[in-house]
Amino acid sequence: MSTLIIYLPAGMPGPTTEYSYTLTADGHTATRHASTTAALLPDPGRTGEVVAVLPVRALSWQRVTLPQGATTSPARLRSVLEGLLEEQLLDDPAELHFALAPHAHIGAPAWVAVCEREWLQAHLLALEAAGRSAERIVPEFAPAPTPSDADASPEVFALGVPEDAFVVLTAQGNERDAVCVLPLNAATLALAVQDSDAPPKVHAEPAVAAMTEKWLNRPPELSTYSQRALAAARSEWNLAQLDFASSGRIRAMRSATGAFNSFFRAPQWRAGRWALGLAVIAQLIGLNVWAFKERQSLTAKEGGVRSILQQTFPNVRVVVDAPVQMEREVAQLRQQAGSVSRRDLEPLLAAAGAAMPKDKTPTQIEFANAELRLTGVSLSAEEMDAANQRLRADGFTARQQDRHVLIQSAENDAR
Repeated sequence: MSTLIIYLPAGMPGPTTEYSYTLTADGHTATRHASTTAALLPDPGRTGEVVAVLPVRALSWQRVTLPQGATTSPARLRSVLEGLLEEQLLDDPAELHFALAPHAHIGAPAWVAVCEREWLQAHLLALEAAGRSAERIVPEFAPAPTPSDADASPEVFALGVPEDAFVVLTAQGNERDAVCVLPLNAATLALAVQDSDAPPKVHAEPAVAAMTEKWLNRPPELSTYSQRALAAARSEWNLAQLDFASSGRIRAMRSATGAFNSFFRAPQWRAGRWALGLAVIAQLIGLNVWAFKERQSLTAKEGGVRSILQQTFPNVRVVVDAPVQMEREVAQLRQQAGSVSRRDLEPLLAAAGAAMPKDKTPTQIEFANAELRLTGVSLSAEEMDAANQRLRADGFTARQQDRHVLIQSAENDAR
C-alpha cells in the first residue's frame, strides 16, 4: 500500500497553489517527492492512504486537563475545549479547530493542537476536489503524546529560507515549550544548545545549512521536508477530529491496512518478516514430511492386505479392492462347504420368527441382497424397539418402512 504525504502550505489555496508531497511504499523511504498543484498530485492507488501534514507555524499547542464527561461526544468535547482555552486564545474559539492528543485521559494533562479552521477546511476541500481526500491529518512537529515519550532527546531544526529562517525546538523539557518556534539567529541557537543537559541534535534544511553552521560552529545534519513528512506520518497523532473526523470504520480499515503494510515493508520489521518466512517454510516442510510418512504407511498397509489376500487365495491374480474380493472368496468357500452366514435367508428367517410379535403375521416375505422384507407388518415404536433389542443380541437389525419391516445383518447395515 502506498502512502501519499502532502505538506499543506501557508495561506488559502488557489488554482496555482503548489503542494509539496512525498510518496512512500513502506512509510520510511520516499519513492518520489516534489511539488505540484492539487490536480497533478500522484495517485496512491485504490488501497493507498493520503496523509496531510500541517506545518509547524500553522499550529499552536495548549495544555489542558479534561473534566469528567468531556469525551462523551464530539460536540461535548468541542464545547469543553472552547471553555478551557477561551482565556488562552487570541482568536475566537469558533474560528479554530481543536485536536486532542492520542491516549488523552480524563483528569490528566493533555496536549491540544489548535489551528485556523477555515484555512484547514479550504485545503482539505481542495484536495478532495482533486480526488486526494486526506484520511489522516498530522502535525509536522508535536509534543510527546504520552508520558513514556517525554524522555525523548531534544532536537533543533533550522528551517525556512535565509529571508525567513526560523528554528524549531522540540522535547526541551518545558511543558509550555515542548514545541517552540523562534527566529533563527545566533542567540536562539546558543540558547537551544546551552539550555539542555545534553547537546541536542541540530538539523537544518539545505537553504539555511550554511548560516546554521556559521552560528553553531559545527555542521548540522541536513533535513528535508520529505524526511520530516515521513516521520510525521508515522506518529500517533491524528488531527482529523471533531468536524474533520472520518468514520470509525474507515479509521479502523486504514489502521489495519497501515499496520499490514508496515509489517511487510518497513525496515525495522525485516527480522520479523524473516522469522515469519522461516516459520512458514518449516511448517510446509514438516507437513510434507508428515504427508510423505502417512502415504508410506498407507501404502504399506494396502500392500499387507493385498499380500494376505493373495497368500490366502492364490487363485486371485489381480487385486482391485482387497476387502471386497476377500469377502467374495470367503462367501464362495462358505457356499461350497454348505454353511450359512447371518446374511443368508435361513438365519434371517429364524431371527425374524424369534423377534416379531406373535400376532404380526406378514402377508409376503421377500429376500434380496442379504435383506429380508416382511410385507403387511406394521409395528409401533415400542414394538420396534423391543424387536431390535432381541435382534441385536443375535447380530441383526430391523427398521420400519411404510408397511414393511426390513431385517438384515448388523454387519450388512454397517456397510
